[in-house]
Amino acid sequence: MPSVVKINVLTVPQEMREQLEKRFANRAGMVESSDGFEWFELLRPIEGTDRYLVYTRWRSEEDFQRWQESQAFQAGHAQAAAQAQSQGESQRQGHPHGQGHGHGHGGPAASGSELWSFEVVETAAPKQG
Repeated sequence: MPSVVKINVLTVPQEMREQLEKRFANRAGMVESSDGFEWFELLRPIEGTDRYLVYTRWRSEEDFQRWQESQAFQAGHAQAAAQAQSQGESQRQGHPHGQGHGHGHGGPAASGSELWSFEVVETAAPKQG
């Protein structure tokens, strides 16, 4: 049975890129210990698009679904939302112009998102010595 790849496509305005990357850097990291988890990458766009790709690979669709329904997934997303909220409040309190030009407003860093699903048909790795 082939592995399953899930790519979450996040549309991120330029002014929110740093915030998004910080949120991923500070994420709880619980996905790494999830049964069936195989790989994670956050891909930053270089040119021509404002869409980040969140790449995860799973042993099976069922493993991915279990992760999404898990307490760890819910806790990780709740933690990210709480961090965003507290960062937004502290920035607003210290900034005379309210929301600091859109930074840290407590909402999502992405303005849109869609989920792409794939099966791994073929893989390759560097040849060893």
